[in-house]
Amino acid sequence: MGQSSTLSAARTPQFFFRRQAHALVSLVLLVVVCWILAEPSFGDGEGVLFSTRTWFIIALAVPVAHQVVVWLAWRGQLGWGILTRLFGDRDLTVWKAVFAPLILARPISAVLLGLSDAGSLGLSLSASVAIGLALLIPGLYAVYSAHAQLSSDRIVGGDHFQLRYRRMPMVQTGVYARIPNAMYALGFLLLWAIAVFAGSRAALALALFQHVYIWVHYFCTEVPDMELMYGDRADSPRRRIREASQVGILLSESTG
Repeated sequence: MGQSSTLSAARTPQFFFRRQAHALVSLVLLVVVCWILAEPSFGDGEGVLFSTRTWFIIALAVPVAHQVVVWLAWRGQLGWGILTRLFGDRDLTVWKAVFAPLILARPISAVLLGLSDAGSLGLSLSASVAIGLALLIPGLYAVYSAHAQLSSDRIVGGDHFQLRYRRMPMVQTGVYARIPNAMYALGFLLLWAIAVFAGSRAALALALFQHVYIWVHYFCTEVPDMELMYGDRADSPRRRIREASQVGILLSESTG
């Protein structure tokens, strides 16, 4: 078993629930907005097994379930080593077995929703193909870069499980040299591509929900965890603001 990565500072209710009230409020607002955007399509089609309305509810529930499970697992592991206590050396293997179907369910549910509501956007075939490809290519590149430059253990949050992942250098090559969080910034364009290829208004509302909601997860769960684990190494907005301020000071001094 690798060296424990639990932190005493994470072993408090205050840290466990840190920023989760913000996440909950953001979730409620997002659901309301995206429901309003998707609702005109609810009476238009019947998909595989279920109506468009039902598929939209399922497709909303998938990312919510995914991000809540990640929050519980990461915070529980970081503070108390919950999965390590339960599964020992198999902790990360078990976690990946939980994580994989949840992440795969995101595009699968988006496709099924899009099929139930296909054509509701009224796009021409040429427009759907052109816009869809423009979204698909950077999305696929981001996913490829993540798997090429990061191990699967790091992708699922291995630094919450073992110190050796935390000691590895931050990836700053390829797409990550220009876009530090390329998977969230570009990878989620795949969901937009699915919606456009299907010409689905409901799937487009879902893509908006998923793309914004993953950033809610980033700011409310990942950033506090990274700041605790990495300190000044954390790829956080606070660090970026500080670095930008330092650059501004240097520029002003050089021109003063």
